[in-house]
Amino acid sequence: MRDSYDVVVVGGGTAGVVAALQSARAGARTALLEIAGQLGGTMTAGGVNFPGIFHAWGRQIIAGIGWELVARAVAMNSDVMPDFSVYPGSAGWTWPLGQHWRHQIAINAPLYAALAEEACVDAGVELRYYEVPIGVKRLDDGLWALRSCAAGEERVAHCRQLIDCTGDASLCGLLGLERLREDSTQPGTLWYRLENFDLAGQDHAQLQARLNAAVASGQLLPTDLGTPGIAFRELLRLCGNHIMGADSSTAAGRTQANIAGRQCMLRVLRFVRSMPGCENARIKAMQWQTAVRETWRVKGEVVIGVDDYVRGMFWPDAVCHAYYPVDLHDCHGVKPEQLRPGVVPTVPFRALIPAGSSDILVGGRCLSSDRLANSALRVQAPCMATGQAAGAAAALAARRGCTPAQVPFAELTALLREHGAIVPEPLAAAGA
Repeated sequence: MRDSYDVVVVGGGTAGVVAALQSARAGARTALLEIAGQLGGTMTAGGVNFPGIFHAWGRQIIAGIGWELVARAVAMNSDVMPDFSVYPGSAGWTWPLGQHWRHQIAINAPLYAALAEEACVDAGVELRYYEVPIGVKRLDDGLWALRSCAAGEERVAHCRQLIDCTGDASLCGLLGLERLREDSTQPGTLWYRLENFDLAGQDHAQLQARLNAAVASGQLLPTDLGTPGIAFRELLRLCGNHIMGADSSTAAGRTQANIAGRQCMLRVLRFVRSMPGCENARIKAMQWQTAVRETWRVKGEVVIGVDDYVRGMFWPDAVCHAYYPVDLHDCHGVKPEQLRPGVVPTVPFRALIPAGSSDILVGGRCLSSDRLANSALRVQAPCMATGQAAGAAAALAARRGCTPAQVPFAELTALLREHGAIVPEPLAAAGA
């Protein structure tokens, strides 16, 4: 393996894959470090295999490399895309406004992981699995030296540009750059599936009463249900939960989140097997890690506030759109705050540049934003878009021998458009 690159991307999740692909396709020697043994992050290991949302109010607002991978996975699995021409306010829309999930795209997670890996190999990205950064410093020649632990050995990668796609701003933390985090963070979720049950002929009111009693007695925790008051039949179908305090930014946090998720699954399984028609219920599938919604965010050159987001502010250095309700989960469940009709937020490039930094960018959910704005920006589609913007800027900066902030904005947007991305235009923004 080489140890010298133009760009090193840390984190092979939703944003990191796209960042690495964009960097490599732009001609930069690129490495991608990933702590696990496959790509995809939350979409694959975490089981949130419905990356949305790419369309808003009847038009596509996010495309590019992330959309390319999603479309490829849909086609290869013989799946069908939702009808994006039907949206709130259109003639064919008959559902409540809050059903944004109608435009989510279900992805076969193992297939997506394999396709993402194939795309990286084809683009010349050097994949470095099972590597965890443990230190980073600037050398006298201006290069970064990134130290990592890889299966018992220490390795060093030298590069001109770094991209932090860890989701936790971990690389920025190693550099001592300012990060943002609240005392209380959103819960995580361990997704699993049950099978071998039959509720035909059962008294659903009685089943529900027993579920409610189990929560009241402490046999089940309210957070075991994910959504308080969920119907028993929906509990069997969704099999999600809320793991309070889930933290992916440290090994200890990851360990505790995974243990708590699996303990929850066992509590639910034992309860379900005590119910009529479910005596032989069993685990069909379980994700290997608890998906985490929120940890650290970087403080960037600008911080996207929730007011900026919900009014669809057009930033002069906007590199992509975003579209998702403000979606803050807590111990009481989640109550999404829908965007007003026609509103399509944008993301400024400066939110990807950590304040006081040079030659490092972020992509994905650790971008610079307040907590409420981040609850919408953290979902996969905008993470893919910000990852692509970071990959493009890093490749151009490495080529020019300058910092990402010094890359001419017109050159950055031209490269993004060349690779299929949709760059916001002033007249297309609701808040312009």
